[in-house]
Amino acid sequence: MTEKPAPRTTNSGAGDQPYVVAADIGTTSTKTLIIDRNGQVLASHSIEYPLFTPAPGRAEQDPEQIFNAVVDGIGEVVRKLSLMPEQILCVSFSSAMHSLIAVDERLTPLTQCITWADNRAAQYAEELRRSGLGQQIYSRTGTPIHPMSPLTKLMWFKDHEPELTQRTYKFIGIKDYVFAKLFGEYVIDYSLASATGLFNLEKLDWDEEALQLAGVTPKQLSTLVPTTHRVQGMSAEYAARTGLAVDTPFIVGASDGVLANLGVGAFEPGVVAVTIGTSGAVRAVVNKPQTDPEGKLFCYALTEDFWVVGGPINNGGIVFRWVRDQIATAEAEEARRLGLDPYDHLTAIASEVSAGSDGLLFLPLLSGERAPYWNANARGVYFGLSLSHQKKHMIRAALEGVMFSIQAVANSLEGMMGPAKVIRASGGFARSEFWRQMMTDMLGTPVIVPDSIESSGIGAALLGLLAMGEIEDLSLAHEWIGVGKAHEVNESDYRTYRQLTSIYTNVYHQLKDQFDAITAFQSQQRNPQS
Repeated sequence: MTEKPAPRTTNSGAGDQPYVVAADIGTTSTKTLIIDRNGQVLASHSIEYPLFTPAPGRAEQDPEQIFNAVVDGIGEVVRKLSLMPEQILCVSFSSAMHSLIAVDERLTPLTQCITWADNRAAQYAEELRRSGLGQQIYSRTGTPIHPMSPLTKLMWFKDHEPELTQRTYKFIGIKDYVFAKLFGEYVIDYSLASATGLFNLEKLDWDEEALQLAGVTPKQLSTLVPTTHRVQGMSAEYAARTGLAVDTPFIVGASDGVLANLGVGAFEPGVVAVTIGTSGAVRAVVNKPQTDPEGKLFCYALTEDFWVVGGPINNGGIVFRWVRDQIATAEAEEARRLGLDPYDHLTAIASEVSAGSDGLLFLPLLSGERAPYWNANARGVYFGLSLSHQKKHMIRAALEGVMFSIQAVANSLEGMMGPAKVIRASGGFARSEFWRQMMTDMLGTPVIVPDSIESSGIGAALLGLLAMGEIEDLSLAHEWIGVGKAHEVNESDYRTYRQLTSIYTNVYHQLKDQFDAITAFQSQQRNPQS
């Protein structure tokens, strides 16, 4: 065990100290960082890849494209700093959750990488959720019953693709695939396993009843390992592509959600992390597994005494993109002509409207919803629209709708954990002072934005140092994470949002049956022969 790192400095040059490479495998891109012992991000590189939607409800990606993004991303950041292989202490991983790939014995994918956004198993999730068995499995696994879950996806495959299921050697996630390609080992960390719906939180092992329901055996899944598990010995081909030594340690790492909490310093009582990117999440840390009696919240692992409880929303920044592309197309194009960022221009327009959008509410459920409703059939709704409302009201109401969704999850989390004292914000929305203040006023809690929004990558680097014995615990996060902008609650706007919250919630519940009806109608229109 070495001494703890020196306090954070502003030196950003590459010296003789060892560096950690953090690879963050996301839904839309893989971002790779090089981070020094003081928590400084010295280099970064992002490689995007497409999401394929070959049929309604499907959301898939090419696993080989993602693998190449990981390997080439590592190589790019190493070359940017002209680092020698011996200067890299380790490579540590963060990864999106809930992915599923069927592979044969030669590691050839038999399916695409099926992502968390894939809803093909919606019927299975609904039937399981309505049964007592669903709540029992949730209480042991910590993964809410939803089509995002590999459990329900496997149930779908068992019935709809029986021949493919029989030919499958392993069902794995995207990070399992990367490690199997690099090292020939099938491993899955406790963190990602705890997001499959197949992992018993207390036993730290696969749950027998969940596996029976999914129709798989432990041999068809990857080997369970701690998040600090170390693998070495990649092939010379991949070592050359990455610019690393063959024996460079690779730390298996954890899920992006739990690492985001670590990376923003939200792991003490009363401190809650909110992340909004394409989707969003609200999360807090507990020291042992804890599930919600109503099944609304997840519980995912990082280490034996670091568990993250919270809930994800489907509709975060993707709603703002929809507004840009479908409602405010002329305004977005005007911004481009003026050399402005379209999102900045649209938030400026939204800021012309007071909190509450003059009584216009938007349920931003454009791609169904996860927490706290776990309803894949939910749909977007403007409510309260009148002749007096203008486009600027519609823009602001859409942004407020995302925050109402965040608030709904935060309220569920408060019921389990007690009220939050402070929110630590990260993700793309954290760049916008307007959105940050809106969230502050919606939640009625001060919001702090760390210096770096690369929270999952920072968390992965810290976990790498722990795995390599460079630090004794994860408290170094407090030295690494500087505090940027802080927001205080505007009491007047807070009262406005409090008044509208019950209306927003009631609109959802009164439309729940109609969401099912319109979803059935849409399905019939798309598939008239079925």
